[in-house]
Amino acid sequence: MSGTPGSLRTRLLVRIGAALVAVCAAMALAAVLAQRALLLDHLDGRVMDAAEQGLAGSSLRPGDDRDLTLLDGNGHPEGLLAARLDAHGAVTAAAVTGPDGTPRTLTAGQRAALRGIAPGGTPRTRTVPGLGTYRVTGLSASGVRILAGLPMDDVRDVLNRLVVVEAVVGAAGLAVAGGVCAVVVRRQLRPLGRVAATAAALARAPLGHDRPTGLPRVAEADTDPGSEAGQVGAALNRMIDQVESDRAARRRDEERMRRFLADAGHELRTPLASIVGYAELMNRGTGPVEPMLAWRRVSAESARMTGLVEDLLLLARLDEGRPLRSAEVDLVALVAEAVREARAADPDRTWRLALHLDAPALVVGDETGLGKAVANLLANARAHTPPGTTVVAAVEATAERRVVRVRDDGPGIPPHLLASVFDRFTRADASRSRRGPGDAGSGLGLAVVEAIASAHGGRTTVRSAPGHTEFTVELPPAPEREGELPLPVEVPELSEQR
Repeated sequence: MSGTPGSLRTRLLVRIGAALVAVCAAMALAAVLAQRALLLDHLDGRVMDAAEQGLAGSSLRPGDDRDLTLLDGNGHPEGLLAARLDAHGAVTAAAVTGPDGTPRTLTAGQRAALRGIAPGGTPRTRTVPGLGTYRVTGLSASGVRILAGLPMDDVRDVLNRLVVVEAVVGAAGLAVAGGVCAVVVRRQLRPLGRVAATAAALARAPLGHDRPTGLPRVAEADTDPGSEAGQVGAALNRMIDQVESDRAARRRDEERMRRFLADAGHELRTPLASIVGYAELMNRGTGPVEPMLAWRRVSAESARMTGLVEDLLLLARLDEGRPLRSAEVDLVALVAEAVREARAADPDRTWRLALHLDAPALVVGDETGLGKAVANLLANARAHTPPGTTVVAAVEATAERRVVRVRDDGPGIPPHLLASVFDRFTRADASRSRRGPGDAGSGLGLAVVEAIASAHGGRTTVRSAPGHTEFTVELPPAPEREGELPLPVEVPELSEQR
């Protein structure tokens, strides 16, 4: 992470530095004010002592308001100011001690600076021309009024030295603190810098599905959830995982689409080639195949191709999510009709209907589509089981669900095909024997079943073992309505009913 003016590191250092300067300035100001208050309090005590001594000396001559004998003698500090006031508060005499202790009378301008100070004992700050700033207080007793004051030069000198010392120490402390903060911020932002570098590399990386290597990732050490940078790194890794998952899913979808197009083309080419071949024979008028047989083969292949195209169109409509026709459908009647048709079309197998009804077997959906799904399950059992197999179509209805089960006692589905049995153009191998070439399906029947069930908000499952294969279609029930359980459907060889 660079130290450019707009970088996070620069902004942090600027704001931390501003905060440190503000704190140091506030501490220095507080120290100066506290020291000033302390020094002024000490100076005010000295001024009050001097005023009390002067008042005691002046009380010996109360009638002479020009007497300043309080400055006579030794031991007075340099710059001690004393003044006498009349009854109206006007300065009648004022003097200040010199370096040698000799009093020096104040000028009129200097005396004017002392006006307005009442002898109440409260120290005041006054600037006396030619002498500097003084702390002055006044006292009175028995008609004697005096003023006494001391210069503030010592206080100012101490405060100035204190300001200089604090400025030097504060500058040095700020420099050291700034350096430490720069090092700490740099170290703490290194993981974020590495995360940013990973994000930049990710932005430059091509995201095409043909990329041979994986996307750059944040190192495990930079994904600690206990720090903000680690949380960002972990979130970036999760995003990369999602991107790679999406890429893998897209590759799988594209591969399935290629397989789907290749299988669809193959399935359409086979009957189309047969139609073209028989048509060419009939155009010649001679050949080993009789015209009626040729016409039958052309019709059969046309029907096969038509069924394949219809299944493809149905899957396309369902994939697009087009709304289905919605009506109340009785699964008992629908499955019973499908069993009748299967029994009529294939007498070599035993077809049975089983009912397990604790509630009306009603669903809301497209009756034609649901009928096609049941017919495809029965056709799948007919195409992949040997003659003599028993096929049971069961309808179960409870308060929570509606289920259609189609089971048979055939040879079963190979285990390696169970995971993809509902994929498009999936075919069983020889262990699920077919009766003949005419019964070979396109591999779309079970895919259509799953698509129709999903479009109705249901799901499909399969279980298979030698001697027992069961397909299950579970659908949501129709909204409850008042009424009784419908009468049983009359179906020959009804195996179970409850």
